[in-house]
Amino acid sequence: MKLQRGLPALPQEEVIVPRKISEARKERNNKYYKGISLFVFFCIWQFVSHLNGLNQWFNPVFLPSPVTVVKTGYEYFMAGTLVDHLTMSFYRMIAGFSIGVVVALVLGILIATSREFDNILSPVLNMVGPIPVFAFLPMFLIWFGIGESSKIALIAYATFIPLLSYIVDGIKNTDPVLIRSARSLGATPRQVFTKVILHSALPHIFAGMKISLALTFSALVVAEMMGASSGLGYIIVNAKNWFKMSDMFLSATLIGLEYTLFYGILTRLENHLFKWKKAGASKAVEH
Repeated sequence: MKLQRGLPALPQEEVIVPRKISEARKERNNKYYKGISLFVFFCIWQFVSHLNGLNQWFNPVFLPSPVTVVKTGYEYFMAGTLVDHLTMSFYRMIAGFSIGVVVALVLGILIATSREFDNILSPVLNMVGPIPVFAFLPMFLIWFGIGESSKIALIAYATFIPLLSYIVDGIKNTDPVLIRSARSLGATPRQVFTKVILHSALPHIFAGMKISLALTFSALVVAEMMGASSGLGYIIVNAKNWFKMSDMFLSATLIGLEYTLFYGILTRLENHLFKWKKAGASKAVEH
C-alpha cells in the first residue's frame, strides 16, 4: 500500500528523561558551574596581582598572587607546621561546635516545652544574646585561662546563641494537626516528641547549624589570635607582626576552604535526611 503524498510528516516522539535522571544531571551541572566560578575567581586574582606587579598601582606585597600563596603553603608543609596548624584549628572548631549544638539542643527543648524554663531562661538569654560574642573573650581568658578551654568555650558560645532561636522556633512551630493525629493513634508523649515534634524541627535545626557555622569560624579565628601558639588565626597574628602578607592570605584561604568543606558536609547530610525538601519552589521552575 502506497503512502499518500502531501500529508504532513508525523512529529518525532520526544525522548522522555526520567525525573531523577534529569535532577541528577542538573545537580552535576550546578557543581560544575560552582567549580568554574571558583576557578575564574582565582584566575582573576592572579591576573590582577600580575598586572599590579607590572604597573605598580600599589605595593605588590599587599596583594600576593595565588601562586605565591601556594608556594607559602608548600613552605609551611615542608617545614611540618601546616598540618599542625590545621589540626589544632580543626580540633577547636569541632569541639566548640559540638558542645554548642548539644547545649543549644538541651536548652532549646526545655524552653520550647516548659513554660517554667521559658520564663526563667528567656529573659536572661534575650539580655545576653545581643552582646557581641567577642566581648566575652577577655572574660573567658580570665575564667578558663589561656589554654584550650577558653578558646573552645568561646567557639561553643558563638555556636549556641544563634542556634538556640532556631531550635525553639522549630519546636514551637510544629503543626498541631500532626500532634493531634499522633495522639489519636495512641502515641505516648515521648513518641509524639521524638517522632513528630523533633522530626518537624530538624529542618530548622539544620538551618540554624549552617548559620551558626559562620560565627563558629569567626570565633575560632578570634580565639586563636589571643593567647594561642598554633592554629590558622595564630598564623594571621604572627604574619601581621612580621608583615608577611602571603602568610595572611594563606591562612584566610585555608579558613574559607575549611568552612566550605564543613558547610558542604552539613548540606549533604541535610539533603540525605530531608529529600522531600528538594521538591520545593526551585524544583518547580524549569530551566
